[in-house]
Formats: sequence, structure tokens, C-alpha cells
Amino acid sequence: MTTLVFGHKAPDTDSTGSPLIWAWYLSQVKGQDAKPVLLGAPNTEAAFVLNRWGYDTPEIIEDVADDQACVVVDTNNPAELPANINGADVQAIIDHHKLVGGLETRGPINITIRPLACTATIMHNLMGPNADKLTDPVKGLMLSCILSDTLEFRSPTTTEQDKALAESLAADLGLNLTDYAAEMFAAKSDVSAFSDAELIRMDSKEYEVSGTKFRVSVLETTAPEIPLGRKDSLMASMKDVAAEDGVDEVLLFVVDILREEATLLVPNDTVKTVAEKSFGATVDSDTVVLPGVMSRKKQIIPNLAL
Repeated sequence: MTTLVFGHKAPDTDSTGSPLIWAWYLSQVKGQDAKPVLLGAPNTEAAFVLNRWGYDTPEIIEDVADDQACVVVDTNNPAELPANINGADVQAIIDHHKLVGGLETRGPINITIRPLACTATIMHNLMGPNADKLTDPVKGLMLSCILSDTLEFRSPTTTEQDKALAESLAADLGLNLTDYAAEMFAAKSDVSAFSDAELIRMDSKEYEVSGTKFRVSVLETTAPEIPLGRKDSLMASMKDVAAEDGVDEVLLFVVDILREEATLLVPNDTVKTVAEKSFGATVDSDTVVLPGVMSRKKQIIPNLAL
């Protein structure tokens, strides 16, 4: 049976590139029948990366069948995975997020969760000497994943391993790392073709605080004026998205990559309370700037309070 390799829903660059990287490793190095798939359409940055390194968009799937062999990457959260994930045959997990719980496997499996900024960095470590077999397109994917997840080393999740590997891959590929990162971020910032609901869901995760379910959405951009210029319509859409997705509230953070800060949209008193209790912010309008906040994984999710 073909082993499916996939990351989380609403795939960003890491959850688009890492399935391709690991499926390449399993098939080309380990001799296994493996196939990368996605759990949704890739965001604009991830689509740019696929095109830049000569990849077609992997097949997008809605669910997995009973007993389907699979490897889960860049998440271990059942809420971000197919509905039937516990009916599938999960054979391995490779991730860099906190352990959530709720996944059930058929037997003992290999689980690797390391405190690195990017799943692709962990994969490079796991490959060991076989990393010497990486092709240039796979190196390009790996570099792209690291630059995306670290926001070109601006994110507090960045480790020396992530940075050193990115610099080595860029040198191998003959790329100016800063110039290439700028191309990626420009692609990420071009959101003109997306509806408000699509923007809210584009890079989002569900998280519960004190019995309140949130969709925590992040828009990372070098042009924050573009999404913030749609503030009123985005806030109007947040209520509809929450109702459709079965959550109580949407938290939308516009992360300014260059200024290294986030702007949280504040449509109601609940979100105002979150801003004040989670980040010590003083809220006197329908937005609040949070200096230094760059990472959902390290700075937003762990601090959420009501």
C-alpha cells in the first residue's frame, strides 16, 4: 500500500514542503512506496515555492480510508487532521509543536517531536548521512520551509540548527538568502485574490481556552496595510467564519515581518479581554499593536487567556 505523507489543514509552506521532502526520502532513499498529499490548497507563499522549485501541487484529500498507511508531519493535533485519522494506520509523526494528544495508532510508531523552528530541519537531522543525497529541488523546498517558519530568522522559534542549515542550503543552491526570502514574503503578502473568509482560514488553528473555542488566524506579511485596509470587512466576516466553523471566536493577528510586531483585530469585548489578559495590552480601539509578537506557536497560543 502507498504511504500517504501529509501535514495539517490550511497548509502553509512547511506543511506543503515537508510532505514532499519526506515522501521523496521514503521513496527515493528508503525504497518505500510513498506519496505526498495536502489537506487543503496551499497558501500563496507555498504555491510560489512549489512553482519556484518545479513541483506540481500535490493531490488534495478530504479524508483518509480505514487502514490507510500514513505519516503525519508538522502537527500531532487531531483537530488539524482528517476526520478518520484514528481509523488510518499512522506509522510515524514528525513534528515541532507541543504534544496535544488524541491520536490513536495501531501499534508502536516512530514519533519525533523536537523544539526546532521547522519540520524540515528535523527531517534533515533524521536523514543523517543520507541528507547528502538531497537533490537541488528538495534542498529548495527545505530552505523555503525554514525561511517561512523562522520569518528569515526573526521568529523567536529560530534555533541555531535552523539557521545553520538554511545558510548551508542557500550556499549549495547559489542563492542569496535574503533576496530569496524577500521573494517568498512578497508572494505571501499578495492576498488580493482571496475573500475575507479565505484570508481568515488561510493560516489558522483551532485552540480552546477555558471552554471557549478559538480559531487563531495569522497573516504574515511585509505589507500589513493591505489586510488592515480590509479591517472592517474582515471583522464582519469573522463572526460568519466562527459560526460556520463551530468556534466561539476568531482571533486574527496581522504579523508585520519587517517591523516584528503583530496587530490584533478587536471586534468585541471577548477579544479585548483576550488582548488584555494574554498580552498585557491596553485596548482603546478596534485594533491593538503587540510589539515583538511574531510566533503563534511560541508567543500567541501559550499565552492565550480569558
